[in-house]
Amino acid sequence: MIERVHEHITQELQQNARTDTIFILTAIFLNLVTLGINSGQASRNPKDATAWIVFFTFTALVIVINFVVVNGLLKGKQMRTKLITGLLKMYKDNNVEGYYDPTLLTNYSTRYNLFLLAVGFTGVVALLVPIFLLGGR
Repeated sequence: MIERVHEHITQELQQNARTDTIFILTAIFLNLVTLGINSGQASRNPKDATAWIVFFTFTALVIVINFVVVNGLLKGKQMRTKLITGLLKMYKDNNVEGYYDPTLLTNYSTRYNLFLLAVGFTGVVALLVPIFLLGGR
């Protein structure tokens, strides 16, 4: 039974990692694409209503996507911590805790914080650069 629980937890950890990777790559990609599109829109005729609609639509997209991704990463971080804590308890109960370094929890937490910073920063840049371009006209 312990083997099945161990297998289930490790599968959950793998799924968690895949989901987080998709979240991170999608957010950064969309932030950069939106940065390009909105920067282009900011340089168009300021009286063009279509340019403003596109600009505000992509601005809303950046805000929503980054909100979803940041919340998803925070939940992923919590889930990973719980799963690894469960694994560590299982390892301790089976006298094999020496094979897994508990400081990995801290390393994972730091990694998640860096991912959150990267996503958040590209999101802020995708929002601010076009606004600055509009202001400089």
